[in-house]
Amino acid sequence: MGFMRKLLFFMLTSLDGYFEGPDHDINWHNVDDEFNDFAIEQLKLVDTLLFGRVTYEMMASYWPTPDALANDPIVAGIMNSYLKIVFSTTLPGVTWQNTRLVKANAAQEISRLKQQTGKDLIIFSSSDLAVTLIPHGLIDEFRIMVNPVVLGRGKPLFQGLQQPLSLKLAQTQTFKNGNVLLVYHPA
Repeated sequence: MGFMRKLLFFMLTSLDGYFEGPDHDINWHNVDDEFNDFAIEQLKLVDTLLFGRVTYEMMASYWPTPDALANDPIVAGIMNSYLKIVFSTTLPGVTWQNTRLVKANAAQEISRLKQQTGKDLIIFSSSDLAVTLIPHGLIDEFRIMVNPVVLGRGKPLFQGLQQPLSLKLAQTQTFKNGNVLLVYHPA
């Protein structure tokens, strides 16, 4: 059948496994110039960004703004120009440029996307979307960046997953700011 595009999942988490604090708080994300360089390199691997509703709304409220274009022009340019697909049954529509809304059957749509030509696909944050896709075996690489912070409470990564998922460690990368990237493939 030839080469298939991979689906990557990228998430920042706290040391105790939360991807957001109470009230969707992500102010603890440990980002700096080294992280931004990593983010740009990661974006070069893909050409399609996949989101659930909550992450889409957060990203769409920032990246097209003059602030984003001024503060982070390279990432903003990429985020705005790439194809974005939002999976949501509740979102009435999308306004961010180059965005398509898919209201049903995320697994079927992603299966179809993986068979098309192009660079890899990536899910940014969107733990709920990942939980929907994991039972279908559609995620090829899990990129979890652990931040050196303990939140104590929040929303746990992969909350709602109904069965265990065995992974094998493929790569690690340590950052000067204390972040550690763990890259896993399904076992």
